[in-house]
This record gives sequence, structure tokens and C-alpha cells, in this order.
Amino acid sequence: MTGSPAVPGVLGVPWSTGVRRRADGAVEVGGVAVADLAATHGTPAYVLDEADFRARARGYRTAFATAFAEVGTGVDVYYAGKALLTVAVARWAREEGLRVDTASGGELAVALRAGVPGAEIGLHGNNKSDDEILAALDAGVGRIIVDSLVEVDRVAALAASRGVVAPVMVRVTTGVHAGGHEYISTAHEDQKFGLSVNRGALDGEAGDPPALRALLAVVARPELHLLGIHSHIGSQILDPAGFEAAARVVLRLRAELAERTGVLVDEVDLGGGYGIAYLPGEVPLDPDRIAKDVAGAVAAVCAELGTPLPRISIEPGRAVVGPAGLTLYTVGTVKPVALDDGRVRTYVSVDGGMSDNIRPALYEAQYHAELVGRTSDAEPVLARVVGKHCESGDILVHEVMLPGDVRAGDLLAVAATGAYGRSMASNYNLLTRPPVVAVADGASRVLVRRETVDDLLALDLG
Repeated sequence: MTGSPAVPGVLGVPWSTGVRRRADGAVEVGGVAVADLAATHGTPAYVLDEADFRARARGYRTAFATAFAEVGTGVDVYYAGKALLTVAVARWAREEGLRVDTASGGELAVALRAGVPGAEIGLHGNNKSDDEILAALDAGVGRIIVDSLVEVDRVAALAASRGVVAPVMVRVTTGVHAGGHEYISTAHEDQKFGLSVNRGALDGEAGDPPALRALLAVVARPELHLLGIHSHIGSQILDPAGFEAAARVVLRLRAELAERTGVLVDEVDLGGGYGIAYLPGEVPLDPDRIAKDVAGAVAAVCAELGTPLPRISIEPGRAVVGPAGLTLYTVGTVKPVALDDGRVRTYVSVDGGMSDNIRPALYEAQYHAELVGRTSDAEPVLARVVGKHCESGDILVHEVMLPGDVRAGDLLAVAATGAYGRSMASNYNLLTRPPVVAVADGASRVLVRRETVDDLLALDLG
């Protein structure tokens, strides 16, 4: 639980580097006052600090390229578009030297509209439709990540129908558990993604594990080109040991495939999931540290196995866009509530809620909020920031200290909402989704416009 000090200067973690509090207590982002943003674009609004996004993208590209060059191989950094993908965001990523990873036909379409070449796009998904696979083939995507044995045959058949050879990676589950909430930990057996590396994983059967069987199936299909092996162990990971352990599993599987078939795949993808700070005082993963640790582990395992180093790819999403974003709200109802333990909690209702940030309700995710439109000398009070939806679980910030004079009309900002705010937004209670507004060099521009009631009604055919 954190306070909301009105101290001039850079706010620091978990805010973007372009967020500053002026001497009058008001906050600006990228040189634009939040009051001006509210007046121009309304609230709620997702606000993206473009310079911060670009700096974090460059940081990951540079850190991993440097670390892996030192051990003798190269790296491709894919921006994980599921965190937030707009045409402008995809362009920023590519301009900073990143490729783009997509998880649906819609994300693929946005990346293509942004001008990202198909060869620099990957397509994920545990249940891709034929149309999505065909769209990827037609766009010449650089890789399709195969997620099941059945999909091997489906992609091969669709590639044959187009007269092309599909470049594929096989996603495997390494058994390495990492990340936050169980719903975002993706390498354990009991979940929907990937193919297990464990023998006897299905009904106690003996023989090859599903991951190896899928790799062998791809090698056997002339319609497919096996680029490599893909793993993703979770999200919001703050300990690099998980990436190192997963790398060891995948590299051993790579060596086993080579021993069986003579095919030593050229690439290994170690996924993303790099954690960020959501609260003051938290420490995010440092790109330089994680890059050096993982590069060292990859080099050591390949030396043990006697195999050449593969090219590596990674997929940061949240780590690039999460801290770059904030959500700006206007306060409405303020209501003190007596708690069973004798304390008083002030419920601060804002003009958005779980429709623009479902993560607190879905994952019990913790966020930080501050009063950003003015200064206050009032004593801080225990507060909970809630939305306007017809749900008691409509909570944006579970506990935060806010000035005791917080009132209707105040501007409130929630930090680190760049990832999975807009991309998971809904129209629950038929609220319209907020705009995505970029700020840079003292100016703002709309990347995605605010939805209107007319938009909602246009979809309802009666």
C-alpha cells in the first residue's frame, strides 16, 4: 500500500519515464499536462508515452543482441502484440528493430496494415482457424507456431493448397513453472498451450513425448519447414532462473531431434513474460541482466551437448508497453465505508472500471493510483479505486493511500496499464471503450479513437 506524495519531479517506478509532477502538483506525460489530455480527449483514456515505449524496445533489442553476440550467435526480438497492438504501436516496434508476434487473425491484420513485412511476423494460437492459417500463408509470415499434433497436418494441408512450404516452429511445454497468477503460467502440464516434453505424459503411454512426436511429424512433411522449437513459460516473471531452466530443456530436445533425424534446428524461441513493476518500490527485470544470464545458460548447455548455438528469439510485450502506459480517469462518487476491523476505507469511483482493465478482477493484479490534476495537503486516507460497473468485484486498485480531500471532478491516473488494458477491454454494461492516446515531445495524438454509442448500436441489428 503506497501513498500519493505531491513532490515535484519525475514520479519514477511504476510510471513511465516521461511522467513528471510540476511544482503546482499537476502531472504531465511526455510534456503534456494531464488536464490538457482530459480536456482534449476526455476520460477514461489510455495514455501511451511514445518515447518510453521506444526506449524499452531498444533496450531489449540491444541487451539481447549484445549478450548473445558475446557467446557467438544472434537474436531476433519479437514484440508480443497481444499486450497492446495498434497500427502505430506496430510501427514503433519495427522502427526500433523489433519484429511482431501475433496471436490471431486480427492482430496479424493490424501488423500488416502497419507495414510490417510478413517475413518479420509470427503467428501464435492454440486453435487457429483455417482462415487465420491461410491469411498467414498468403502474407508470407516468417513463422507459424504449431501448438498441437493435429495442427501439424492442418498447416501442411493448407500449405499444400497454396502451393507453398510453411515455415513452422513447434511450441513445447517444458514443465518449468514461472510467473504470477496460475492463469498466466504457461509451462505446466495442465493447461492448453503447447506439447509436453515428458514421456508418458498422456495416459501413462511409453515412447516419444508429444513434443518430439510433433517435431518428427513436421520433419516428415515436405509441405513444412521446421525452423525451430518454441517455449513460453509464463508472464510477469521476475526471476531469470526460469528462463535458464527452460532453455536447458529445449536445447536438449533440439539435440535429441538431431540425433534421431540428423535435423539440427536453426532457432530456439524462449518466449517472453519479463516482469515489470506495478507498485512503487517493486523492481522489474533488468534486460541486461536477463540477457547475460540466458546467453550464458544457452552457451553452457550447447557446450555440454556438443551442438552449435542456435539463433535465439524472444518475445517481450508487457515489458515494453506496460510501463509506457497509464489510464486517466475522472473521479465521481467518493464514499467512506466502515470496515469490520474498525478502519475506514474510502471508495473512490471513477468513470471507467473493469471494462477497461479486467486484470484486477481476473488475476487479482495490483496497481498504483495517484491524484494527478492538482496538489493536496490533506492527510492521506486508505482508499480503494473502483469502477462504475454493476459488479462488486469491479476494483481497479485494491488499496492505495490518497489525499483525504479527493473529490468528484479530480483527475486520477493508474500506472503501468499499457499492457492488457486496451487489449482485454470489453463493452460490459455497454460502456464504450476508451481511446488510445500517444504523447511525445509536448503533443498528443489519437491512435485509436474512443468508441461511441453509435458504434455499439451499429452492431445491433435488432
